[in-house]
Amino acid sequence: MAHPSNAGKNKNSKPKNSMRTIQLIWRYLAVKKGMLALVLLMVVASSAFGLLGPYLVGRAIDHNIVEKNSSGLIGLLCGLLLVYILYSLTTWLQNYWMIGIAQETVYTMRNQLFRHLHMLPIPFFDKRQHGELMSRVTNDIENVSSTLNSSVIQLFSSLLTLLGTISVMLWLSPLLTLLTLFIVPLMFFGMKWITARTSRLFQQQQRNIGELNGFIEETMSGQRIIKAFSQEEKVTADFIAKSEKLKKSGYLAQAYSGFIPKLMNTLNNLSFAIIAGVGGFLAVKGLISIGVIVIFTEYSRQFTRPLNDLANQFNTLLSAIAGAERVFEILDEEVEEKDEIKPLVFEKIEGVVDFEHVSFAYEKGSSTIEDVSFHVSQGETVALVGPTGAGKTTIINLLSRFYEPDSGSIFVDGYEITEAKRASLRRHMGFVLQDSFLFQGTIMENIRYGRLNATDEEVREAAEMANAHSFITKLPNSYKTVLKQDGGGISQGQRQLLSIARALLADPSILILDEATSSIDTITELKIQEALKRLMKGRTSFVIAHRLNTIQQADQILVLQEGRIIERGSHEELLNKKGFYYGLYSSQLDKSIS
Repeated sequence: MAHPSNAGKNKNSKPKNSMRTIQLIWRYLAVKKGMLALVLLMVVASSAFGLLGPYLVGRAIDHNIVEKNSSGLIGLLCGLLLVYILYSLTTWLQNYWMIGIAQETVYTMRNQLFRHLHMLPIPFFDKRQHGELMSRVTNDIENVSSTLNSSVIQLFSSLLTLLGTISVMLWLSPLLTLLTLFIVPLMFFGMKWITARTSRLFQQQQRNIGELNGFIEETMSGQRIIKAFSQEEKVTADFIAKSEKLKKSGYLAQAYSGFIPKLMNTLNNLSFAIIAGVGGFLAVKGLISIGVIVIFTEYSRQFTRPLNDLANQFNTLLSAIAGAERVFEILDEEVEEKDEIKPLVFEKIEGVVDFEHVSFAYEKGSSTIEDVSFHVSQGETVALVGPTGAGKTTIINLLSRFYEPDSGSIFVDGYEITEAKRASLRRHMGFVLQDSFLFQGTIMENIRYGRLNATDEEVREAAEMANAHSFITKLPNSYKTVLKQDGGGISQGQRQLLSIARALLADPSILILDEATSSIDTITELKIQEALKRLMKGRTSFVIAHRLNTIQQADQILVLQEGRIIERGSHEELLNKKGFYYGLYSSQLDKSIS
């Protein structure tokens, strides 16, 4: 199901108003029109039975109790029993069916949101806390679910009950009806004053929840760093500050919205007092019967009960609208720029890469790389060298089309990559990064992530080539060993070996290596280097190098500084130039000797 919003999509769009959000939710609900019609039918029936009950009580008082007609009273009591049984049945059916509709709607929204997140470009995730995004998929969606389960039915039921109650009351006594309606303006202005404040407060509460979730996720992921630098007190203080913001916004939102049921109860009692006083006076004068007064007192409660019920659920309603706005804000985000109408599909890549006058900036006015040009032949190994922020990772991001260049062109095998389908380009690229990411699951599943249709034997062969087979077989369940989140339970070096095995299984034509041997012990580093040689053989490889002794065999080395290539050549050629690279290499050599 496509996202139903037709509103203009803006990358930095903010929630505009609650009415738009309600309209968008309705478009999801409208898919279940048939079931909604049945629910509405049950709401009509339950509202009718709810109105019929008090009327039968009044008839029993006037025509049976006052006139002491016991036989007629028994018949009316039996009819009253049947009415309340049918009322309970129709109420149960409407709730049962609406829960199904609500769960199906939220299921669709949740799946669409998750699918949409995977269609968004990398820059979107670079600018947002992951925990805050998680909050939108979980907390905000759950708020929508709880509201649809109850408040939608309540809205229909309240509207019908109000219309039916007013109609019968006017038929019985226009004067008492007008007196009952006297409280409506008070309710309206009271509700308007309160909701004008609570809507903003509930939106702020949802934002604070997202920020707090993001902070918690960040601190849980960074526990080693926090403990290593003894920053427990700082992060605790930051957590308390964010929690204090959430407490304050939640307190104000709940406090203001808490006025609503109190206001309704007060006005309800006022209405009851007016009807009892004026109705009693009219009954004494013989203008109305006692049964009519009883009907009116019950109908006056039915008149204010729908508003009271909505007031009691107003917290959930506002919270759900605020949550839904945050969900639709993500769904309104522009997906990754679409491929050409008939994009080029790389069935096979030789690995010839050309950058021609490529420039790019993450933020306007601050160039990251500028006028970068170079040629890489098939099977060559290219090392990218330079200080932090020189643009090494940016070149890789542009080659893999995680970002698009501001100017210039990038070619693979002579074809400009902007004309190619992203998936077909990335399918021929393999990544072995400094921080290897592994999913929660078995070792077999993590390696197979490189090629999902690979057999168990092919996975084992890849592990053997990556020098990972020996340590895997020593684990309690070998390839069936379940890894914790992000590969917890094995060493950093072992995670790197699994990443290399995954890349080997993918059999890429272009390989990206981001200092895959940093922070590894010497023995493990030798295993990784041997595995990398097997992986790089016959493949075009880009190596982001921090330790220059690992790239001496590279076919060409590109030295970057402040986004420009300032030197290029082989290791020996650059040393003979005695330029920037020579200074970097000499300083690292001196440090290793000392």
